[in-house]
Amino acid sequence: MSASLVAELVSGVLLAAGGLFVISGGVGLLRFPDFYTRIHAVGITDSAGAGLILLGLLFHTTSWDTAVRLVLILLFMVLTGPTATHALAQAARRDGVHVWREGERRR
Repeated sequence: MSASLVAELVSGVLLAAGGLFVISGGVGLLRFPDFYTRIHAVGITDSAGAGLILLGLLFHTTSWDTAVRLVLILLFMVLTGPTATHALAQAARRDGVHVWREGERRR
């Protein structure tokens, strides 16, 4: 097997895994009952889904300047995604958004 074939294979697997995380996060955003569980689904989509997609694109690219840009985007997302999710959850808690309990009606 040549190196380019292995890179294509790894790229395809990472892109497919990232796509599955993005789809599952979208389903979670639609199906989960309250703000906190929905923000968890969005955080997973942002961190895992987009991160795996960017890594898959990194294996797929042949240009160094594009690879550097993808790495910078990935580092930016790794730093800002969880921070933004935490800040939103903290603000919701401070504003009195209540946690959904079993038996309550979904909003």
